[in-house]
Amino acid sequence: MSDLVESVMERQQCDAAAPAATGVVERVAQQQQRNVAVDAYRGLVMLLMMGEVLQFSRVAQSFPGSHLWRFLAFNQTHVEWVGMSLHDTIQPGFTFLVGVALPYSIRSRRRKGQSFRHMLAHTIWRSFLLIALGIFLRSQHSPITYFTFEDTLTQIGLGYTFGFLLAFARPRWQWISIGAVLFGYWLAWALYPAPGAAFHWAAVGVPPDWHQHLLSGFAAHWNKNSNLGQAFDLWFLNLFPRTSPFVYNSGGYLTLSFIPTLGTMLLGVVAGRWFLESAPKIPLLRFVALAAVLMGVGLVLHFTGICPIVKRIWTPAWTLFSGGVCFLFLAAFSWFVDMRKHRGIAFPLVVVGMNSIAAYVMAETSRGFVESSLRINLGMRVLNCLGASLEPLVLGLLTLATYWLVLFWMFRKNIFIRI
Repeated sequence: MSDLVESVMERQQCDAAAPAATGVVERVAQQQQRNVAVDAYRGLVMLLMMGEVLQFSRVAQSFPGSHLWRFLAFNQTHVEWVGMSLHDTIQPGFTFLVGVALPYSIRSRRRKGQSFRHMLAHTIWRSFLLIALGIFLRSQHSPITYFTFEDTLTQIGLGYTFGFLLAFARPRWQWISIGAVLFGYWLAWALYPAPGAAFHWAAVGVPPDWHQHLLSGFAAHWNKNSNLGQAFDLWFLNLFPRTSPFVYNSGGYLTLSFIPTLGTMLLGVVAGRWFLESAPKIPLLRFVALAAVLMGVGLVLHFTGICPIVKRIWTPAWTLFSGGVCFLFLAAFSWFVDMRKHRGIAFPLVVVGMNSIAAYVMAETSRGFVESSLRINLGMRVLNCLGASLEPLVLGLLTLATYWLVLFWMFRKNIFIRI
């Protein structure tokens, strides 16, 4: 990790003939000591995020009888409360991979002779920048700075320094820390009073047609906008200047979710440590075995009513289940990219994964500009080439291709935006 914007100044001269994609990826991996499988996985995570421009939900409305479009639309949106879609794997994947990168970063900085104090100062600065960038991106359409701390960047920023410190701990203490964070968070929510029968759901943004998603029994402690995290945000978020007092988050998202999100990051730290300890071998079986254990425990907690699997409030059961899913993705990419040597096929994802911050900012800021430019310069005849019903998809594919070409240009110029 380096400064907010890092342009690699030293670049080796390219051969007269352009190398194949596999050669490009291998050369970059050797020069920068990168784990290509991790870059490819990060690229998939960012591609899923940028892929919102494909607008599967809009297309699905034009084909109400199509199971395919219904399936694609479901996996491009967040589930209402309990469960998981493919889109729900974006934030845990990004957070998990931040943890995976930590042992590599620490090893690199130690080899450069940096002191712990210097590394800690840089980590605190990085945490601040992540939080600030998250707030900035969420304030784009607000008349004043919109202080919110539940999005991906701010959640990572709030927990990153703690993750860095625990990356220095012995493996046993890392596992103890994961258990303590998740159990302590679960206990705090379990002790907070659950909403009663007379609770005024409409006052916290829960409409009558949403009641099918409300949990009952002990699991009711984790219902939308009636929990410990909501009570904290009613106090905390109203400490900041706002156009109107904070009452609730319409999606149920919470500031305190950064605590169990830290557990996701620490699982990534474990994966990164296993990579380094096993090198040059890939600890594939350990990844798969741990994935099975984490997902199994998460499901047991969910179906016994001890703790539901809810991404929006990042329950401890969600941390375990989604962490297992992350390990499965990591195992799959490690097998495909590193063990089977399909680096050329993974190249498009690597291009995105190596510039994840640029991809994130691009997706958050430039969609309207890119889509408007495509409409003006290509015209509706091109965008409707597959029919009016598929126009959102065609526009989305062209927008996504534009994003990728910009990232590819940055890749070829060795320009990487990092925090």
